[in-house]
Amino acid sequence: QVQLVESGGGLVQPGGSLRLSCVASGRNLDYYQVAWFRQATGKEREGVACVHSAYGNDAFADFVEGRFAISFDTGKNTMYLQMAGLKPEDSATYYCASGRSWHGCDLKGRYDSWGQGTQVIVSL
Repeated sequence: QVQLVESGGGLVQPGGSLRLSCVASGRNLDYYQVAWFRQATGKEREGVACVHSAYGNDAFADFVEGRFAISFDTGKNTMYLQMAGLKPEDSATYYCASGRSWHGCDLKGRYDSWGQGTQVIVSL
């Protein structure tokens, strides 16, 4: 069983940056797809970005528009989401998730383990 713990959320002004971290424990995430999802109040959860722990391929939602970067540090079993150019509409609770995959990452793929979430608020 994989346990995931996010950190790094907070309040940031529009145009600012944040780096979210997600530490995995319980097992090493070899050949896993790991991803960030978000859910704003009153809205459905949506995928933000994913990366494969072994292959390194990544994918992003259209709304990211090149503003975010995702990475996975195998030595630390930790995933990161570097966010820049933040907009008020990026405000949400961000969740990390993981799932075994032998075929790269897919935001619409299967994710079995989820973190508890970290809140991001983009406001003046």
